[in-house]
Amino acid sequence: MPEPVPQLAITMGDPAGIGPEIIVKAARRLAPRLDGGELRLLVIGHGAALRAAQAMLGDRQPIPVVAEQAQWPALALLPAGDEREPIAPGRISPEAGRFAYLAVEHAVRLALAGRIDGIVTAPLNKEALNLAGHHFAGHTEMLAALTGRKNTVMLLAHGTMRVSHVTTHVALENVPALLTPERLRRTIDLTQAALLRLGIARPHIAVAALNPHAGEGGLFGRQDIEVTTPVIARCNAEGLHVTGPVPGDTVFVKLRAQQFDAVVAMYHDQGHIPVKLLGFSVDAATGTWQSLSGVNITLGLPVIRTSVDHGTAFDIAGRGIANEDSLIEAIDYAVQMAATERAGVPA
Repeated sequence: MPEPVPQLAITMGDPAGIGPEIIVKAARRLAPRLDGGELRLLVIGHGAALRAAQAMLGDRQPIPVVAEQAQWPALALLPAGDEREPIAPGRISPEAGRFAYLAVEHAVRLALAGRIDGIVTAPLNKEALNLAGHHFAGHTEMLAALTGRKNTVMLLAHGTMRVSHVTTHVALENVPALLTPERLRRTIDLTQAALLRLGIARPHIAVAALNPHAGEGGLFGRQDIEVTTPVIARCNAEGLHVTGPVPGDTVFVKLRAQQFDAVVAMYHDQGHIPVKLLGFSVDAATGTWQSLSGVNITLGLPVIRTSVDHGTAFDIAGRGIANEDSLIEAIDYAVQMAATERAGVPA
């Protein structure tokens, strides 16, 4: 029996950002897989913004408009809502925020009903989202509310650099109090499950230290000794392969050397900086970045969700120069995770 064709929803994010154009560019590059029956993509978002992006890029590929209950072709557009006002590229507006929310709402409904295998999100703008009356800090919080799940975990991935986070969008002064045994163990367990879904049979996870030199025997703080070390010991006693706490100034070098399959970072910047430093392609002559690869994966949801690892880039929206690499990488991660889920790998 042939393998089922992965069906993914691509939410447009903020239609005033670069979402529409990177979707068009990604679909163009993925055309051989779409035409060959290897992949199916349902774009959910603002129809006029998608058509404008196609016109700007000279893309003539027809993207048929479909209804939610219909059978979809390999590439189709599902309007997220009624288009009340024009969307201007690069401009924050409640209308754009409304569409960003509605697209995710549609995708979650389809995923929970089993009609799609996963959700891949293009970037949204938090200010526009809140202007539309949807008071979320971003995609992760919105997805958690729509699926009824709490305590989700962010995993960033770029090649073999995979970094999950115990905390993310909190003030640095609040991180030590949030480093509880329960929170750390949940992050490790969700990271382990994600690595299994990515096809790694025996994951080796490193836990980054919170303090310099892992606390230097208590001279620089005791969290690594009193919280992290006992949790790691329990993990290993139960059959996991976990190392740490490893000082933050060396753990990512070791990850890059593939001594580990993933690192659990303690806070936002500790985990984001190494992944984004490697993910950005920079033109040394001009001092500008040319492209960005990397994927944001939300762990702990009842649905697969991957995302680009960049923002709406309003400063270049509508100019046709946005790079689609991160979106294609996010699609590939979702495909891989969907395949292992169908094979029965536990979440």
